[in-house]
Amino acid sequence: MAEVVLILDDSLTVRMDLCDAFQAAGFRSIGCQTGQEAREVLDQETVGLIILDVMLPDIDGVEFLEEIRNLPKCNDAVVMMLSGETEVKDRIRGMRAGADEYIGKPYDTSYVISRAQELRQARMSKVGLTPTVLIIDDSVTFREELGTTLAQAGYSVISADSGLSGLRLAASQRPAAIIVDGVLPDIDGGTVIQRVRLDAALRDVPCILLTGSDREHVELKAFESGADGFVRKDDDLAIVLARLTSLLRKTTFSEVSQETRSLSGPKKLLLVDDSPTYLNELAQRMRDEGYDTVLAVSGEEALELLTVEKVDCILLDVLMPGMSGHDICGAVKSNPEIDEVPVIMLTGLTDSEAMVEAFSAGADDYVNKSSEFEVLIARVRAQVRRKQTEDENNRIKEDWQRKEIEAMEARAAAEVAEARAILVDQLEQKNRELEAFSYSVSHDLRAPLRSIDGFSQALLEDYSETLDERATDYLKRVRAGAQRMGELIDDLLELSHAGRVELRFERADLSVIAEMIVAELKAKEPEREIEIDIESSMEAWVDSRLMRGVLENLLGNAWKFTGQVTRARIEFGSLEKSDRSETFYLRDNGSGFDMKYVEKLFQPFQRLHSDSEFPGTGIGLATVQRIIDRHGGRVWAVGEVGKGAVVYFSIPKEIK
Repeated sequence: MAEVVLILDDSLTVRMDLCDAFQAAGFRSIGCQTGQEAREVLDQETVGLIILDVMLPDIDGVEFLEEIRNLPKCNDAVVMMLSGETEVKDRIRGMRAGADEYIGKPYDTSYVISRAQELRQARMSKVGLTPTVLIIDDSVTFREELGTTLAQAGYSVISADSGLSGLRLAASQRPAAIIVDGVLPDIDGGTVIQRVRLDAALRDVPCILLTGSDREHVELKAFESGADGFVRKDDDLAIVLARLTSLLRKTTFSEVSQETRSLSGPKKLLLVDDSPTYLNELAQRMRDEGYDTVLAVSGEEALELLTVEKVDCILLDVLMPGMSGHDICGAVKSNPEIDEVPVIMLTGLTDSEAMVEAFSAGADDYVNKSSEFEVLIARVRAQVRRKQTEDENNRIKEDWQRKEIEAMEARAAAEVAEARAILVDQLEQKNRELEAFSYSVSHDLRAPLRSIDGFSQALLEDYSETLDERATDYLKRVRAGAQRMGELIDDLLELSHAGRVELRFERADLSVIAEMIVAELKAKEPEREIEIDIESSMEAWVDSRLMRGVLENLLGNAWKFTGQVTRARIEFGSLEKSDRSETFYLRDNGSGFDMKYVEKLFQPFQRLHSDSEFPGTGIGLATVQRIIDRHGGRVWAVGEVGKGAVVYFSIPKEIK
């Protein structure tokens, strides 16, 4: 189905001219005079291309462009604006509003069509699995016949009817191969191939030259121009296909050619001159050479245009009212964003002093206005080519620097990782030594503490009648201190054991373990009235010995911290399971804690309550965290003073 182009212009002549031209180029054209008519079309049609006049009867064209850009169905549409070339402010407004191109009136119909095709193809082009072949031939019949043959062979085909339009299409589409006729309306096929070979972005593309000529040496000239293959037009198309397949089989494309901007791509020139006659003549000659042009009649306009348009070269008159060419050149070269754009000075002055002054101002070249246009065109082409070479070299340099930085970063990361691994090994060794030491010391302290506790108890039992009240109190304090120290040593041994014992994983029911612990707690304090809700069948892949330690600490804390609550409640259950882990929670309605101290909760010896309120060693939750860490999970808690706490812990579904 043909793509729809909407042509919105209040001039009937313009609408008819462009509608007929786009229709002939394979589009389905719809012409509109007003913005309201265009809105109705956009409601009904999917439009890929919009040609938009600035001055419309019912709306400003730039405002309508902003309206178009807000329509989701027009996100991919290409918008080209038409207006008088001298209306620089409208051009700036249009480009800032999102126009893809701005063409001045009077326009060249063929240029509008070719530029629209380039922009549309560039917008819609995507990297595919089938190679693209560009056919350049002015014969519609031959293009269609050859295109059908190539499409049947699995190639994607694009085509152009002239050498210059073919080069521009090659620059935007980067085809896998080019098939070009030897005789074309503008430049011949040999010249097309020569320009391809001079273009860093296209030089690797294989080219086949077609000719209907039977003159001698025509094949030799084809290869001298840089062609990779030669086929006569009267040969069977199967020969063209075979030659193409052979060339593509042997072709490799460099990374540079894929990333470098092509010389034949749409190159835009900014022309600045206060003489409308010379400016328009210069613009026409440059358009004939395939360049896009932006015109300005003053330095102020030129600098404002450069804020919205990217250009590849600036042609600048020296003598102008207001800002001179030297002033403009200086402003360009002092702006880091555009200082690399080549500037060619144009002047009617012939003395050498004027040339020296131009180069001193920062100009890249100097051309006398009396010179032939061919000289100026050659100078422009040379400057654009030089800029392309500089850009390519800068890109290669930046790539090299980036790779060097990446290599340095990789080396640094490796060194850091190695140092970290050494430190981790050393830290683990020290931890093992410290744990072994603490275990040994704690174990050795048990015996003298038992003696202190035992002899204190014996004194109280055997000599209570001979001891006065003060001595009895002292002995009770000694015994209480010994028992407190014993609890602390037991907790330290448990913490050390949690980090040293070898894990033995099995499928265990945490509900059963919790019920056993609760039964023990009730046996110690049968008078406690407390509601306990334990979810049934909470199985997990754990070391059941260590997991019992987790639940003993958590249930023991909940039992302890609900001791002063009238209607105490403890709840142990599980949350909804994820793909990787299982999460459990233990909730109580006890004393709770302030969340600003939550960071201390799982640290050894960090207690959030005084010993007189709730006695303890401050090691239980640290032991819980160590055990859960060794299971590959994590533990966390939330609480509120006077309203209880919830401790969560998660463990992987399966230990590998």
